[in-house]
Amino acid sequence: MKKILIVVDMQKDFIDGSLGTPEAVAIVPAVRKKVEEFDGEIIFTLDTHKEDYLKTQEGKNLPVEHCIKGSPGHALCPELTPFADKALAVFKKPTFGSRKLAKFIRRYHKEEGIESIELVGLCTDICVVSNALLLKAFVPEVPILVDSTCCAGVTPESHEKALDTMRSCQISIL
Repeated sequence: MKKILIVVDMQKDFIDGSLGTPEAVAIVPAVRKKVEEFDGEIIFTLDTHKEDYLKTQEGKNLPVEHCIKGSPGHALCPELTPFADKALAVFKKPTFGSRKLAKFIRRYHKEEGIESIELVGLCTDICVVSNALLLKAFVPEVPILVDSTCCAGVTPESHEKALDTMRSCQISIL
């Protein structure tokens, strides 16, 4: 049985770019330390949009261009880039939750066995919660954990609300 760490959307636009926050900047060292010390497999997700982002459903509700494929803001933060080459997988995802990630995890669990899945990253109240709940649905018997010290939300208040939502869905908050 293997442990999996999923690093969600630790990209320039969410850290210090178009949607960056001081809280996102503050977690970068803790996320790097978590990745460096993690004893298991690591997966990264990258929020990935096309040039027509503002015409999409998400773009109409959040009219701030971000994570456009090929742009500097789409890149994984430099502190984590060295680890991406050694990752089990990197998923570029056009939506908050990644169906490809969830299907991959379900298949990997059937083939290899997963002891636990831990999530860290950005934003707690959008992509972290979406992927945690999706994974809970795809592998309901695998413990899902979220390290709250390695996550940041759009606001500190929405971060806390997302943690409460995940707790109520039997996701362990560290």
